[in-house]
Order: sequence, then structure tokens, then C-alpha cells
Amino acid sequence: MRTIANLSNWAPERVEALKRCLKGEFDGMVGDLGPIGVRIFGTLFVLAQMADRLEITKALGRTRFGKLALFLVSARAADQQCRLSAVRWAKDHCVAEILGLDAFDEKELYSTLDWVAQRQDKIEKKLFKAHARKKGAPNVLVLYDATSCYLEGECNELGAFGYPHDIIKGKEQIVVGLLTDAEGEPLSIRVFAGNTADPSTVSTQIETLKKHFGVTDVVFVGDRGMIKSKGKAALCQSGLKYITALTNPQVRKLIRKGVIQRGLFEETVTEVQTGALRLVLRRNELVRRKEQRRREDKLAKLRRLVDERNAFVEKAPRAKPDTGTRKFTAWATRHKLGSFCTIELQARLLTVTIDADKMTKAALLDGCYVMETDVPAEMMDAKTVDERYRSLQKVERNFRTLKNGF
Repeated sequence: MRTIANLSNWAPERVEALKRCLKGEFDGMVGDLGPIGVRIFGTLFVLAQMADRLEITKALGRTRFGKLALFLVSARAADQQCRLSAVRWAKDHCVAEILGLDAFDEKELYSTLDWVAQRQDKIEKKLFKAHARKKGAPNVLVLYDATSCYLEGECNELGAFGYPHDIIKGKEQIVVGLLTDAEGEPLSIRVFAGNTADPSTVSTQIETLKKHFGVTDVVFVGDRGMIKSKGKAALCQSGLKYITALTNPQVRKLIRKGVIQRGLFEETVTEVQTGALRLVLRRNELVRRKEQRRREDKLAKLRRLVDERNAFVEKAPRAKPDTGTRKFTAWATRHKLGSFCTIELQARLLTVTIDADKMTKAALLDGCYVMETDVPAEMMDAKTVDERYRSLQKVERNFRTLKNGF
């Protein structure tokens, strides 16, 4: 199903006219005009012009495979369907007139995908050079993140079971790593086996930056699950700087050691120097309130589930009360309530006990973030470090486009 038009803001008389038109009330009021046009010209023409301006056409080349690759890019932007659908889409558009392509089928389009894959590095280099010329300066900061895409088929050589970002269980997947500039413009994309851990993909992106793009001075930005100890070591060894964030356990460890204090977390960023590294601290009050509400909602749901279970046990003498104890204890642990919430069985009835001190400790870092970087202060101040890390949401936007369409 596809939305053709949104009628929400239409005037009532305009909606009524459309209804009458669809019912055929206006048929015969004008003579038979015949077909207005056989194929659509504008859509593909505009996309081809955009590809020329972005130098995509130049990067792909003027061979038949290059033209077919440009068609695939255009069809993806306009139709967002499979290769077979792209063949049908081509019949309604002026492909021959605009791209200079005669008839083709889905098999040739799949062969084109193989052709593009074999030349991916070369194509990305050309696009990167065009991007650098447009910016007028080499990239000094790149964003990187990875996601997974699940597969319906069983014949993908990279398909494997791994950690699903889509929360789709029971499906093989692939892992997709996307490298962008500071504005979220894609620079390079790589596909890995579905059981590849996100941090282990960093080394591939370092090679892309240094060997393929020839970049030697850049700041690599990745989230706390991406840039870990091995990734940091690889970046340092390559002479690249990084910005990442610390996990909750890492932050708590720093507090216990006295490296940072809870009072340093404010809505404005603060900075702590520890050796050659800089720690940038910030508290987001909106996120803190959100986490507090989520915790309260989970506790309310747990109490409601326990009450329902107790009511059932009272009416069912043969029910086993201890089954509920195991079930709800696991539920509390899964929803991160187990550190301060205890479920006990007393006279066949379950009770929920909350340790206020432990709950306060669990909520200690709600809305608090610690960014870690080895970028010198004279190159980037603390506020800019925070802004650059939060720019990772631009990569997430690209992933949503990749998976869901434009």
C-alpha cells in the first residue's frame, strides 16, 4: 500500500469533488482526450541531474554497467523496491531517453550489483574526492556506527546469527557499518558477517580512511559500544584521534576511584583531565526525568502483575506459588529492577519489596554522560566534543533511511 496524497488539509468541497470524480460522475463531460503520455519523464530526469551534480554519474562511468548502476540508484530513491520491481518501474519511465539504456531484466541488474561490489573501493574514492572538493577542505571528523539487517532467505554468504539491532529473533542477519562526515553525509559503507561484533569492525574503517581515502589527521567518533579498548589502541596506533563515551559501569568505577565526582555532572559540560585523556561530563535533565518515569512505570507494572498472580493463586488451590516467584524475579532482572527490588513468597502470596537506598544508587547516573577523547583542548573544546558525540544521531538517521525508505 502506498500513500498517493494526504487529504487532511483539503477543503471539504475539494474532498467532495474528488469523491464524485472517483465515482465517475464527471465521465463524458469532456471528450475522449486519449492518452496524455505513455511514459514518465520528470522523475528520472531530476534524479539523473542530481546524480550529475553529486558526481555519482562520473564515479560510476558511462559503460552499460555504470548506467545500470545509476538506474539502480535512481530506482531505489524513487521506488524503494526490489530488482524485479525496478524492471517494472523502468517500463513506466523514459530510461532509454535519459540514461541511454535499452531493455534489461532483473538478472542483468543483479549482475550490476556484482559489478559495483567489485569496484566499490574505486567508486568510493572518486566520490570522496568529489566530496572533499565540494567542502573545500579535507574531513577532520568522521562519524561511525553499525547496525544489523535481518534476512528472509537462507543463501547469503554473510548471513549468520548474531546480536540483532532490529530485535528480530530467529533470523540470520548481516552487519552494516556506515562511515559519514560530520554532517552525516555517507562516505563509505561495509557489510560484515552477521555474527561480527560491532567493535571489531572499527579496524576496517581505519583502513578505509588511511589507505583508501589517504586521510592521516582525523577524529573518529563512535558510541560507547563501538570504540572499546582494542579500537582505541588501533586508532592510536594509526595516529587517529577519537571521541567516544564510557559505559555506566566504567563511570561508576571512576567515581569510586575519585577521578570524577557526582557533583560535576551539570546541564552545562564540565571537563576532567586524566593523563593524556580528557573526560567531558554532562547531565541531561530531560533524560533523567525520562529514566525516572520509566523506572516508576516498570515498578507499577510489576506490582500489577504480582497482584494478578496473587488473585489467580487464591482462586486456584492447585497453583504453585513458587512458580510466580521465579517468573517475576526474572522479569525484574530483565527490566533492570533486580538490584533494588526483591520478590518474596509469604503464605502463598507474593510481595514486592523495594530497597530505597539501592534504588537511589541505581538512579545515581540517570541522564549523566561521560565522553572520553584524546583530542587536544586547543583543537576542540569540551562543548564541541559533546556536540560532536551527539552528532552520531545523524548516522542513526541514515540507518532509518536505509531500512525504511526516504
